[in-house]
Amino acid sequence: MSTTFWIILAGAVATYLTRVGGHLVISRFDNIHPRVEAGLNAVPAAVLTTLVAPAALGAGPAEWAALIVTAVVSLRGGLMAMFLAGAAVLILARQFVG
Repeated sequence: MSTTFWIILAGAVATYLTRVGGHLVISRFDNIHPRVEAGLNAVPAAVLTTLVAPAALGAGPAEWAALIVTAVVSLRGGLMAMFLAGAAVLILARQFVG
């Protein structure tokens, strides 16, 4: 089998073990301190920021337009509306603006 397959498989196993390990550690506690719970609740936003920020800093006008439209739609619409609006603006802006 190819090296790529083994790399993907190792990444999948590492991801699975990390998630299961975290669940097993947290499930051993009867109650979780509110600060720990607040920190765990902040993790998804932190991960999203680390994915979006580098792309936004190196983005062109099409990406900025999509980011702005997505932010505006997120104030009123749901997750699917936000995603579709951002994707549509990005596709159209890349097609016509460059």
